[in-house]
Amino acid sequence: MGTTDRDYQNKPGHLARRFQQIAVAVFQSEMDAIGCDITPVQYAALAAINTCPGLDQASLAKEIALDRTTITGVVDRLQSKGLIERSISKNDRRARALAVTAEGRSTLELVRPGVEAAQRLMTRGLSAQEANELLRLLRKAVDGANDLSRAPQRI
Repeated sequence: MGTTDRDYQNKPGHLARRFQQIAVAVFQSEMDAIGCDITPVQYAALAAINTCPGLDQASLAKEIALDRTTITGVVDRLQSKGLIERSISKNDRRARALAVTAEGRSTLELVRPGVEAAQRLMTRGLSAQEANELLRLLRKAVDGANDLSRAPQRI
């Protein structure tokens, strides 16, 4: 039996794209509900900087798997919102160290319940065990193909 044009609906790439659409929509809906203007990528960057104060932009890009050009825009937007600040790195004067501001920490506290709610909503069709299995399989697939990305994660 050959493949049909509708087989795309059962391909990992299509399903990953659809799940990403759902994840972004749910995240944005949760952020809109609390009146917070932050995207999933901005949240990931802000959370990573909060976890590793003094992280430079290149390391942040590797941490959250973005290319250097994209991370510059993300960092610019976070800084313009007053959520982070940049300073000259003590280790490398060419690099910029990143730190979360008091407003950034307040924003993280504000959005944390919405982020958790979004995670639950995007897996609402799964049992807790299935959701954990999905995470395990996604992590395994991402780790196994990380080197194929234009911006591989390096942690």
